[in-house]
Amino acid sequence: MQTLRIDLVSDVACPWCAIGYRRLEQALETLKGEINVELHWQPFELNRDMPPEGEPILEHLCRKYGKDAASMEQSQREIMAVAEELGLNFRGAQERRANNTFAAHRVLAWAATQNRETALQLALFEAYFGEAKNPADPLVLREKAIEVGLDGDTAEAIARSDQYTEEVRAAQQRFMDAGVNAVPGFILDGRYLIPGAQPPEVLVDALRQVAEESANR
Repeated sequence: MQTLRIDLVSDVACPWCAIGYRRLEQALETLKGEINVELHWQPFELNRDMPPEGEPILEHLCRKYGKDAASMEQSQREIMAVAEELGLNFRGAQERRANNTFAAHRVLAWAATQNRETALQLALFEAYFGEAKNPADPLVLREKAIEVGLDGDTAEAIARSDQYTEEVRAAQQRFMDAGVNAVPGFILDGRYLIPGAQPPEVLVDALRQVAEESANR
């Protein structure tokens, strides 16, 4: 059975990244026994210049998109409904703050070396959208690391240091150079970019097509 690499460019502060991953899971369920996938999460910062204290999410989104509060609240409710249909916990989405996530990405880079990156990614989605916690807070990172079987002291120490800075910055630049300027972005077999949280059937078709092309190379 063929194995395809997927690089999923994502930010833990991106609701569509959580949705996109869940849709990928659905696609892979359809492809079970047909295609194996090697998944690698890649870093992206939606709020790279955000100060440590962050800001209320509604205020941030209104300014970012130039829309009024009522429009943004409706948009957020629609996203929450999509997430909840997929079994995601977005109960804290309206109370969250816009945060910079660089510390989270550095801890996730370490988690990848422990084969626990996906588990920690999902735990951080839950922390941010479900519990309205700051996913870059060293204590939150410690808590979520422990939840997924990682060493909490190490996670907190990394968050409070500059460890994995070079690795994360290099990965960010590599995928921006590859054309990823919004998330989620799915790069299949290192060659094909699928932007956005596509429906499962779109991902199924794309994975089959890329697998067939790769097999014929």
